[in-house]
Amino acid sequence: MNANLAALAAVVVIALAFDFTNGFHDAANAIATSISTRALTPAAALALAACMNFAGAALGTGVAKTVGAGIIATPTSSHGLSVVFAALIGAICWNLITWRLGLPTSSSHALIGGLVGAALAAASGVHWSGVVDKVVLPMVFSPLLGAVLGYLVHTVILWVFRRARPARATHGFRMAQSVSAAGMGLGHGLQDAQKTMGVIVLALVTAGRQTTFDVPWWVIGAVAASMAAGTYTGGWRIIRTLGRRIVHLDPPRGFAAESAAASVLYATAFIWQAPISTTHTITSAILGAGATRRLSAVRWGMARNIATAWLLTMPGAGLAAAATYALVHLALGT
Repeated sequence: MNANLAALAAVVVIALAFDFTNGFHDAANAIATSISTRALTPAAALALAACMNFAGAALGTGVAKTVGAGIIATPTSSHGLSVVFAALIGAICWNLITWRLGLPTSSSHALIGGLVGAALAAASGVHWSGVVDKVVLPMVFSPLLGAVLGYLVHTVILWVFRRARPARATHGFRMAQSVSAAGMGLGHGLQDAQKTMGVIVLALVTAGRQTTFDVPWWVIGAVAASMAAGTYTGGWRIIRTLGRRIVHLDPPRGFAAESAAASVLYATAFIWQAPISTTHTITSAILGAGATRRLSAVRWGMARNIATAWLLTMPGAGLAAAATYALVHLALGT
C-alpha cells in the first residue's frame, strides 16, 4: 500500500510538472498577439495570463471528465499507474522539443497522444470512439472555425470603423486587447488545466483512491497554481513565432483573433466538453484575421511548418510514451 501511495504521489508530481510545461509552452496562446501589437507590456501580459489561467481552471470540470474517463480504459493491472506516468513523460518530452524549436504545438494533443501510446504499449483499452469524437473531429474543425471567425470578426471591424481615424482606432483596440487577452487566458485555463485534472483523477481511480471521475478541490487548486506559475515564466520562443513570424498583426487584427479564439474555447468547453487545442485555435484565428489584408500577407511557409508539427504531435508524444512505458516495465523486471 505504501509503495502504491508513493507511486501515486510521483504521478501527481509529474502531472503538475506537465501542467507547468503546458503553462510556459502555451503562454503564447493568450499573450503573443497583445505583446506583438504593443497593447500590453510582456510583464503585464504574462501576469494577466497567469491570473486568468488560474481563474479559468476553476470554472468547470466537464473537459477533465472527458480526458479522465473518455480516452482510455482505466488501467487495472498492477502497473496501471505506469501507464499514466508514461503518458505524462511522453507529453512533457514533446512539449520540450517543440518549445526548443519555437513551434506552437498542442500540449493537449501531446497529452492525449501520450495516453493512447502508453495504453497501447500496456495492451490496455483505448476508447477509439471517444478519441475520434472528442479529439480528432474537434482537432479538424476548431482550427477551421477559428480561422473563419478571425476573418469574419476583423472584416466586421474594418466595415464598422471604416471612417474612424486610424490613430484613434489603433489606440482604442490596444485598450480592447486587454479584455480579449484576458478572455484568451481564461479560455486557456478552462481548457488546458482541465486536461491535467483529468489525468490526475485517472491516476486516483487507478490507484483505488476514488471510484468516480469527479475532480477533488485540491486537484483543481494544485493544477491551477501550477499552470499559472508556468504561464508566468513565459515561452518566448513560441511567443515570437505566433506574434511575428506568421503574419504582421495590428491591434484590430489582434483583438479579432483573440476574440474569435476565445469564443471557440468557451463553446467547446461548456457545450461539447471537448478537449480542443488552444494553440491550434489561436494560431488559425491569427491566420484568418491576417488574411483580411491579403493572402500573401501570411507567411505560409511558417504556417506549413506549424501544421506539420500539429500532425506529428499525437503520434510523436504517443511513441515517446510507449517507449517510456517499455523502459518502466523493463526496470520493474516484469
